[in-house]
Amino acid sequence: MPPTRSRLLRAATGALFVLPVLGTALPASALAAPAAPAAAAATQAAQATQNAAFAAWADRFAEDWVRLNPQSATSTQYFSGSEQEALDRQLTPQTPAQRKKVVALAKTGVARLDTFLAGPLSEEQRTSAAVMRWSLANTVASEPYEDYSFVFNQFGGVQVGLVNFMTTTHPLRRAADVSSYLARLDQIGARMDEALARAQAATAKGLIPPRFILERAQFQVDKFLEPAAGQNVLVTTFAQRSEKLSDLAPEARDKAIADATRIVETKIRPAYRRVQAYLAALHPKTNDTAGISRLPNGAAAYQHALRTYTSTNLTAAEIHAIGLREVARIEGEMDRHLRTLGYTEGSVEQRMAKLDVTFQPKAEPDPRPELLRKYADMVADAERRSASIFNLTPRAPVEVRREPPLTEPSAAAHYTLPAPDGSRPGIFWVPMRGPTFDVIRMRSLSYHEAVPGHHFQLAIQQEQTGLPKFRAQRIFGGGSAHSEGWALYAERLAVEQGWYEGDVPGLLGALGSELFRARRLVVDTGLHTKGWTRQQAIDYGIGAQEVERYVAWPGQACAYMIGMLRIIDLREKAKKELGDKFSLPAFHDVVLKNGSVPLDVLGEVIDRWIVVQKAA
Repeated sequence: MPPTRSRLLRAATGALFVLPVLGTALPASALAAPAAPAAAAATQAAQATQNAAFAAWADRFAEDWVRLNPQSATSTQYFSGSEQEALDRQLTPQTPAQRKKVVALAKTGVARLDTFLAGPLSEEQRTSAAVMRWSLANTVASEPYEDYSFVFNQFGGVQVGLVNFMTTTHPLRRAADVSSYLARLDQIGARMDEALARAQAATAKGLIPPRFILERAQFQVDKFLEPAAGQNVLVTTFAQRSEKLSDLAPEARDKAIADATRIVETKIRPAYRRVQAYLAALHPKTNDTAGISRLPNGAAAYQHALRTYTSTNLTAAEIHAIGLREVARIEGEMDRHLRTLGYTEGSVEQRMAKLDVTFQPKAEPDPRPELLRKYADMVADAERRSASIFNLTPRAPVEVRREPPLTEPSAAAHYTLPAPDGSRPGIFWVPMRGPTFDVIRMRSLSYHEAVPGHHFQLAIQQEQTGLPKFRAQRIFGGGSAHSEGWALYAERLAVEQGWYEGDVPGLLGALGSELFRARRLVVDTGLHTKGWTRQQAIDYGIGAQEVERYVAWPGQACAYMIGMLRIIDLREKAKKELGDKFSLPAFHDVVLKNGSVPLDVLGEVIDRWIVVQKAA
């Protein structure tokens, strides 16, 4: 565990911090004492002046860190001129040597940051240093467990990650970007072969995925290879996007499309076929045992995953218990609302299923376009409602788009950041598999992924001119507990603010979404420490695709509710200490303008803000 983690999710006083809004408490074992009293720390930070040496070092280090990951450099457009153009022509290597470089640089950064943190820093610099150290220390601590995430998993696996990057993230703004696209396309085969070598090495160590995870990856690889090269998604999306380039001559575009087709045929498809053969050969060696505990040293790998994703010292047993308590509480609320609609018989799950049926759209004509329009309307309505409880709002727009066909069969809804240069909006991606659709949860999903959830949080961070560039661009961040905790907090905020007034089915959808996150705590820990099967998890009320996500991504599902509980705890603490001086929009400002930070750092930021507000 990285040293900074020992302070994560600390309590202000007492053995427990109680969350009166949600009726939950986190055990004291999850917490550690702060390094110094909050008031003293705030005073020291306020008195400190800018440390020029730290500012210069941090900027240089962040640039070196980004240079190790050209794809990150592209997604953030971190540099300019010839250096950015050169990085835009490269794909990040997948080799052991590359991984060693990353870990070595992280270790160097941690050592230097410890020196800076022991000396004078301004308040903002101390936050930046703490964020950097948490992120780098986690990189070092994660090294022994890197191969526990299957290289070709169905969510972030290389076989889909490279395709999504090329079709969505790689910029096509002008004719010069076409050459960069082709240069990167020419490297995909090599990156796939590197990933294949990594997967083979993991297999040799007994790190083998469950059969149903392997089969999802097989489906994606088969789907990619299905069309001829000219109809491959890497060619068709390139043709579509390049058509809009005013400075690209028609004959140059035709040649570029022909070059792309040739690269796909001669280099990329053969590499995918090699992966296809590997997956087929591995299939007989797999079984349906789901949890990470099935793997060598799997228990330690899972505990590390929980620390990474929840930013706490909570054990799997403690998280399981929190989940069970929250499930009982939320089901009690849902039962009351279901009874008002006349649904009195059967379990909450059975009654919700009956309610869902009444909201299903007709199969013909295809309801998807209309559902996408409704999602867009819900996001626009949330923007209007947010005006009274947020001072900070993003300049960048957000769009709702359907998940691409390659990933739609196994994808969950998600959000991608706008391009810093304004060439791409924030995007709320919605899988629309059908034939049934989760209509009554559309509002809560919109609040989570778009407004005031991830879009507010991540786009605002990117637009902050007062933050160092490496924080605004999330080069170093606070992990899933902060980002997913905020998005779930946004869902809860909508309930608290009465956004569902007159819409009991929508309110039940929101409570159902919160119940889903509580069940995640139970299911994730059940799968990875209690021997639960895939079917047991499904029977507990989690959909098959979601269960498979937890199997491929241990611990991540626990970040949402644990993060939300901490944010609400900090809000309630601020309310109690500030009384009439407390402002909800101002609280939201301080959380959002500081961007993605570890939960202990967020606590320190709020403590300092409380001191300042008291003195105002």
